[in-house]
Amino acid sequence: MSDNKAIDKPIARSDYKLFYPITTRWMDNDIYGHVNNVTYYSYFDSAVNRYLIEKGGLDIQNAPVVGYVVNSSCSYLSGIAYPDEIEAGLRVNKLGNSSVTYGVGIFKQGEDTACAFGDFIHVFVNRAENKSVPIPAEIRSALEQLVMAP
Repeated sequence: MSDNKAIDKPIARSDYKLFYPITTRWMDNDIYGHVNNVTYYSYFDSAVNRYLIEKGGLDIQNAPVVGYVVNSSCSYLSGIAYPDEIEAGLRVNKLGNSSVTYGVGIFKQGEDTACAFGDFIHVFVNRAENKSVPIPAEIRSALEQLVMAP
Protein backbone atom coordinates (compact mmCIF):
# COMPACT_ATOMS: atom_id res chain seq x y z
CA MET A 1 0.00 0.00 0.00
CA SER A 2 1.20 3.52 -0.64
CA ASP A 3 1.68 6.19 1.99
CA ASN A 4 -1.91 7.30 1.39
CA LYS A 5 -3.67 7.33 4.74
CA ALA A 6 -7.14 6.87 3.25
CA ILE A 7 -7.82 3.45 1.73
CA ASP A 8 -10.51 5.10 -0.39
CA LYS A 9 -7.85 7.07 -2.29
CA PRO A 10 -5.63 4.47 -3.95
CA ILE A 11 -3.53 6.70 -6.19
CA ALA A 12 -0.07 5.08 -6.29
CA ARG A 13 0.99 2.19 -8.50
CA SER A 14 1.67 0.14 -5.38
CA ASP A 15 -2.06 0.34 -4.59
CA TYR A 16 -2.87 -1.96 -7.53
CA LYS A 17 -2.11 -5.61 -8.34
CA LEU A 18 -2.18 -5.67 -12.15
CA PHE A 19 -1.84 -3.21 -15.03
CA TYR A 20 -3.15 -3.18 -18.58
CA PRO A 21 -1.90 -0.78 -21.25
CA ILE A 22 -4.52 1.35 -22.98
CA THR A 23 -4.07 3.24 -26.21
CA THR A 24 -5.77 6.62 -26.16
CA ARG A 25 -7.52 7.62 -29.36
CA TRP A 26 -8.00 10.98 -31.05
CA MET A 27 -11.75 10.67 -30.47
CA ASP A 28 -11.17 10.35 -26.69
CA ASN A 29 -10.29 14.06 -26.54
CA ASP A 30 -13.07 16.55 -26.03
CA ILE A 31 -13.38 20.18 -27.09
CA TYR A 32 -11.14 21.20 -24.17
CA GLY A 33 -8.27 19.11 -25.51
CA HIS A 34 -8.22 16.35 -22.89
CA VAL A 35 -9.81 12.93 -22.51
CA ASN A 36 -13.48 13.41 -21.71
CA ASN A 37 -14.68 12.26 -18.31
CA VAL A 38 -17.06 9.61 -19.67
CA THR A 39 -14.21 7.93 -21.53
CA TYR A 40 -12.58 6.94 -18.24
CA TYR A 41 -15.54 4.64 -17.56
CA SER A 42 -14.86 2.93 -20.88
CA TYR A 43 -11.26 2.42 -19.78
CA PHE A 44 -12.48 0.93 -16.48
CA ASP A 45 -14.90 -1.40 -18.26
CA SER A 46 -12.28 -2.53 -20.78
CA ALA A 47 -9.69 -3.34 -18.11
CA VAL A 48 -12.12 -5.23 -15.87
CA ASN A 49 -13.61 -7.28 -18.69
CA ARG A 50 -10.21 -8.07 -20.17
CA TYR A 51 -9.22 -9.51 -16.79
CA LEU A 52 -12.45 -11.53 -16.50
CA ILE A 53 -11.99 -12.93 -20.00
CA GLU A 54 -8.26 -13.69 -19.74
CA LYS A 55 -7.99 -14.80 -16.11
CA GLY A 56 -11.54 -15.73 -15.13
CA GLY A 57 -12.49 -17.64 -18.27
CA LEU A 58 -15.55 -15.45 -18.95
CA ASP A 59 -17.17 -16.16 -22.31
CA ILE A 60 -18.88 -12.81 -22.88
CA GLN A 61 -21.07 -14.16 -25.69
CA ASN A 62 -22.27 -17.46 -24.22
CA ALA A 63 -21.70 -17.56 -20.46
CA PRO A 64 -24.90 -18.24 -18.51
CA VAL A 65 -23.62 -15.94 -15.73
CA VAL A 66 -22.33 -12.44 -16.48
CA GLY A 67 -21.44 -9.33 -14.51
CA TYR A 68 -23.69 -6.27 -14.74
CA VAL A 69 -22.35 -2.89 -13.73
CA VAL A 70 -24.56 -1.51 -10.95
CA ASN A 71 -22.43 1.39 -9.80
CA SER A 72 -19.30 3.24 -10.82
CA SER A 73 -17.48 6.36 -9.72
CA CYS A 74 -14.37 8.23 -10.76
CA SER A 75 -12.25 10.94 -9.17
CA TYR A 76 -10.06 12.98 -11.50
CA LEU A 77 -6.67 14.22 -10.33
CA SER A 78 -4.90 15.33 -13.52
CA GLY A 79 -5.70 15.31 -17.20
CA ILE A 80 -4.65 12.98 -19.96
CA ALA A 81 -4.95 13.56 -23.69
CA TYR A 82 -4.36 11.76 -26.95
CA PRO A 83 -1.67 10.55 -27.72
CA ASP A 84 -0.78 9.77 -24.07
CA GLU A 85 0.16 6.17 -23.35
CA ILE A 86 -1.78 5.09 -20.27
CA GLU A 87 -2.30 2.05 -18.07
CA ALA A 88 -5.23 0.87 -15.98
CA GLY A 89 -4.34 -0.53 -12.57
CA LEU A 90 -6.73 -3.15 -11.14
CA ARG A 91 -7.49 -4.33 -7.63
CA VAL A 92 -10.45 -5.83 -5.78
CA ASN A 93 -11.71 -3.65 -2.94
CA LYS A 94 -14.50 -5.99 -1.82
CA LEU A 95 -15.46 -9.51 -2.84
CA GLY A 96 -18.96 -10.58 -1.88
CA ASN A 97 -21.11 -13.61 -2.67
CA SER A 98 -22.63 -12.26 -5.90
CA SER A 99 -20.85 -8.94 -6.29
CA VAL A 100 -17.38 -7.48 -6.54
CA THR A 101 -16.12 -3.94 -6.13
CA TYR A 102 -13.08 -3.26 -8.27
CA GLY A 103 -10.68 -0.40 -7.75
CA VAL A 104 -9.30 1.01 -10.99
CA GLY A 105 -6.58 3.62 -11.39
CA ILE A 106 -5.59 5.34 -14.62
CA PHE A 107 -1.88 6.17 -14.89
CA LYS A 108 0.24 7.80 -17.54
CA GLN A 109 2.83 5.26 -18.62
CA GLY A 110 5.81 5.37 -16.28
CA GLU A 111 4.20 7.66 -13.68
CA ASP A 112 3.60 6.55 -10.10
CA THR A 113 0.60 8.75 -9.29
CA ALA A 114 -2.82 8.11 -10.84
CA CYS A 115 -4.46 10.67 -13.08
CA ALA A 116 -7.83 9.25 -12.01
CA PHE A 117 -9.15 6.46 -9.81
CA GLY A 118 -12.51 4.96 -9.02
CA ASP A 119 -14.75 2.06 -8.14
CA PHE A 120 -16.60 -0.24 -10.48
CA ILE A 121 -19.17 -2.70 -9.10
CA HIS A 122 -20.34 -5.86 -10.85
CA VAL A 123 -23.26 -7.98 -9.69
CA PHE A 124 -23.21 -11.42 -11.26
CA VAL A 125 -26.52 -12.50 -12.72
CA ASN A 126 -27.99 -15.50 -14.47
CA ARG A 127 -28.40 -14.12 -17.98
CA ALA A 128 -31.59 -16.08 -18.71
CA GLU A 129 -33.40 -15.17 -15.48
CA ASN A 130 -31.79 -11.76 -14.90
CA LYS A 131 -31.35 -12.60 -11.19
CA SER A 132 -28.24 -12.34 -9.05
CA VAL A 133 -26.32 -15.54 -8.43
CA PRO A 134 -23.06 -16.44 -6.67
CA ILE A 135 -19.89 -15.52 -8.55
CA PRO A 136 -18.81 -18.56 -10.63
CA ALA A 137 -15.89 -20.46 -9.07
CA GLU A 138 -13.36 -19.79 -11.86
CA ILE A 139 -14.11 -16.07 -11.82
CA ARG A 140 -14.05 -15.94 -8.01
CA SER A 141 -10.64 -17.61 -8.01
CA ALA A 142 -9.32 -14.98 -10.44
CA LEU A 143 -10.84 -12.14 -8.43
CA GLU A 144 -9.26 -13.41 -5.21
CA GLN A 145 -5.87 -12.81 -6.83
CA LEU A 146 -6.65 -9.07 -7.05
CA VAL A 147 -7.76 -8.59 -3.43
CA MET A 148 -5.52 -6.09 -1.67
CA ALA A 149 -4.55 -6.92 1.91
CA PRO A 150 -5.72 -4.31 4.43
